[in-house]
Amino acid sequence: MTAGGDGPDPSSGAPLDADRLGVIYDRLSTDERFAAVEEQPAYAPERLVCRYSSRFYPESVREARLEIVWYDNGDFTLHYHEEHEDGTFDHRWDRHPSDHNERDHVHPGPDAPTPAEDTSHPADWRDALADVLAEIEDRQRSFWEQK
Repeated sequence: MTAGGDGPDPSSGAPLDADRLGVIYDRLSTDERFAAVEEQPAYAPERLVCRYSSRFYPESVREARLEIVWYDNGDFTLHYHEEHEDGTFDHRWDRHPSDHNERDHVHPGPDAPTPAEDTSHPADWRDALADVLAEIEDRQRSFWEQK
Protein backbone atom coordinates (compact mmCIF):
# COMPACT_ATOMS: atom_id res chain seq x y z
CA MET A 1 0.00 0.00 0.00
CA THR A 2 1.42 3.34 -0.93
CA ALA A 3 1.45 6.24 1.48
CA GLY A 4 -0.46 8.68 -0.72
CA GLY A 5 -3.48 10.33 0.88
CA ASP A 6 -2.65 9.17 4.40
CA GLY A 7 -3.21 12.50 6.19
CA PRO A 8 -5.90 12.99 8.82
CA ASP A 9 -9.49 12.62 7.70
CA PRO A 10 -11.87 15.38 8.76
CA SER A 11 -14.63 12.96 9.88
CA SER A 12 -12.32 10.61 11.77
CA GLY A 13 -9.54 12.93 12.88
CA ALA A 14 -7.04 10.11 12.27
CA PRO A 15 -4.64 9.26 9.45
CA LEU A 16 -5.31 6.38 7.10
CA ASP A 17 -4.18 3.00 8.28
CA ALA A 18 -2.17 2.16 5.15
CA ASP A 19 -0.86 -1.07 6.69
CA ARG A 20 -4.38 -2.35 7.38
CA LEU A 21 -5.55 -1.34 3.92
CA GLY A 22 -2.56 -3.24 2.54
CA VAL A 23 -3.55 -6.39 4.44
CA ILE A 24 -7.14 -6.04 3.21
CA TYR A 25 -5.89 -5.50 -0.34
CA ASP A 26 -3.73 -8.65 -0.15
CA ARG A 27 -6.72 -10.68 1.05
CA LEU A 28 -9.37 -9.35 -1.30
CA SER A 29 -7.23 -9.06 -4.45
CA THR A 30 -7.09 -12.87 -4.60
CA ASP A 31 -10.77 -13.35 -3.69
CA GLU A 32 -12.77 -14.65 -6.66
CA ARG A 33 -15.74 -12.46 -5.69
CA PHE A 34 -13.88 -9.49 -7.10
CA ALA A 35 -13.10 -8.79 -10.73
CA ALA A 36 -10.61 -6.12 -9.62
CA VAL A 37 -9.30 -4.50 -6.46
CA GLU A 38 -7.68 -1.09 -6.85
CA GLU A 39 -5.29 0.34 -4.27
CA GLN A 40 -5.77 4.04 -3.72
CA PRO A 41 -6.87 4.93 -7.27
CA ALA A 42 -6.25 8.52 -8.38
CA TYR A 43 -9.96 9.35 -8.10
CA ALA A 44 -10.13 7.97 -4.51
CA PRO A 45 -6.61 7.98 -3.02
CA GLU A 46 -7.76 7.21 0.53
CA ARG A 47 -9.52 3.95 -0.26
CA LEU A 48 -9.55 0.50 -1.75
CA VAL A 49 -12.09 0.01 -4.50
CA CYS A 50 -13.24 -3.60 -4.84
CA ARG A 51 -15.28 -4.30 -7.98
CA TYR A 52 -17.50 -7.36 -7.71
CA SER A 53 -17.60 -9.93 -10.49
CA SER A 54 -20.71 -9.52 -12.63
CA ARG A 55 -21.55 -13.21 -12.22
CA PHE A 56 -23.14 -12.45 -8.84
CA TYR A 57 -25.71 -10.09 -10.36
CA PRO A 58 -28.52 -10.08 -12.90
CA GLU A 59 -27.91 -8.16 -16.13
CA SER A 60 -29.79 -5.14 -14.77
CA VAL A 61 -26.89 -4.48 -12.36
CA ARG A 62 -24.20 -2.79 -14.43
CA GLU A 63 -21.59 -2.57 -11.66
CA ALA A 64 -21.19 -3.30 -7.96
CA ARG A 65 -18.32 -2.24 -5.77
CA LEU A 66 -17.21 -1.98 -2.17
CA GLU A 67 -15.08 1.01 -1.22
CA ILE A 68 -13.03 0.60 1.94
CA VAL A 69 -11.44 3.31 4.08
CA TRP A 70 -9.74 2.45 7.41
CA TYR A 71 -8.03 4.78 9.89
CA ASP A 72 -5.28 4.31 12.48
CA ASN A 73 -7.74 4.76 15.36
CA GLY A 74 -10.03 1.94 14.14
CA ASP A 75 -12.58 4.20 12.44
CA PHE A 76 -13.79 3.08 9.02
CA THR A 77 -16.19 3.63 6.18
CA LEU A 78 -17.34 0.71 4.04
CA HIS A 79 -19.48 1.90 1.15
CA TYR A 80 -21.31 -0.61 -1.06
CA HIS A 81 -22.59 0.76 -4.37
CA GLU A 82 -24.57 -0.78 -7.23
CA GLU A 83 -25.31 0.84 -10.56
CA HIS A 84 -28.55 -0.39 -12.12
CA GLU A 85 -30.19 0.33 -15.45
CA ASP A 86 -32.79 2.40 -13.60
CA GLY A 87 -30.81 3.93 -10.72
CA THR A 88 -28.40 3.12 -7.92
CA PHE A 89 -28.28 1.34 -4.57
CA ASP A 90 -26.01 2.59 -1.78
CA HIS A 91 -25.41 1.20 1.71
CA ARG A 92 -22.68 2.35 4.09
CA TRP A 93 -21.28 0.98 7.35
CA ASP A 94 -19.42 3.60 9.41
CA ARG A 95 -17.40 3.99 12.55
CA HIS A 96 -16.38 7.60 13.08
CA PRO A 97 -17.38 10.60 15.17
CA SER A 98 -20.58 12.13 13.89
CA ASP A 99 -22.93 14.96 14.71
CA HIS A 100 -25.84 12.94 13.30
CA ASN A 101 -25.35 9.52 14.93
CA GLU A 102 -23.40 7.47 17.42
CA ARG A 103 -19.85 6.54 16.40
CA ASP A 104 -21.02 3.15 14.99
CA HIS A 105 -23.83 3.55 12.49
CA VAL A 106 -25.23 2.30 9.20
CA HIS A 107 -26.65 4.30 6.33
CA PRO A 108 -29.01 1.65 4.91
CA GLY A 109 -29.90 1.02 1.29
CA PRO A 110 -31.25 1.85 -1.08
CA ASP A 111 -30.12 5.46 -0.65
CA ALA A 112 -27.85 5.54 2.44
CA PRO A 113 -29.70 8.41 4.16
CA THR A 114 -28.32 10.76 6.80
CA PRO A 115 -29.01 10.60 9.65
CA ALA A 116 -28.26 6.90 9.73
CA GLU A 117 -29.21 4.07 12.07
CA ASP A 118 -27.09 3.64 15.20
CA THR A 119 -25.66 0.16 15.54
CA SER A 120 -22.74 -1.75 16.98
CA HIS A 121 -19.89 -3.04 14.81
CA PRO A 122 -17.46 -5.71 16.04
CA ALA A 123 -14.34 -4.34 17.72
CA ASP A 124 -11.95 -6.46 15.63
CA TRP A 125 -11.56 -5.09 12.10
CA ARG A 126 -11.57 -8.59 10.59
CA ASP A 127 -14.97 -9.33 12.13
CA ALA A 128 -16.37 -5.97 11.02
CA LEU A 129 -15.22 -6.58 7.43
CA ALA A 130 -16.50 -10.17 7.48
CA ASP A 131 -19.94 -8.98 8.65
CA VAL A 132 -20.12 -6.46 5.81
CA LEU A 133 -19.04 -9.03 3.20
CA ALA A 134 -21.67 -11.47 4.52
CA GLU A 135 -24.38 -8.82 4.34
CA ILE A 136 -23.44 -8.07 0.74
CA GLU A 137 -23.55 -11.81 -0.06
CA ASP A 138 -27.07 -11.93 1.37
CA ARG A 139 -28.06 -9.11 -0.96
CA GLN A 140 -26.49 -10.88 -3.92
CA ARG A 141 -28.42 -14.06 -3.11
CA SER A 142 -31.64 -12.09 -2.90
CA PHE A 143 -31.40 -11.20 -6.59
CA TRP A 144 -31.62 -14.86 -7.53
CA GLU A 145 -34.15 -15.91 -4.86
CA GLN A 146 -36.69 -13.38 -6.10
CA LYS A 147 -36.92 -15.03 -9.51
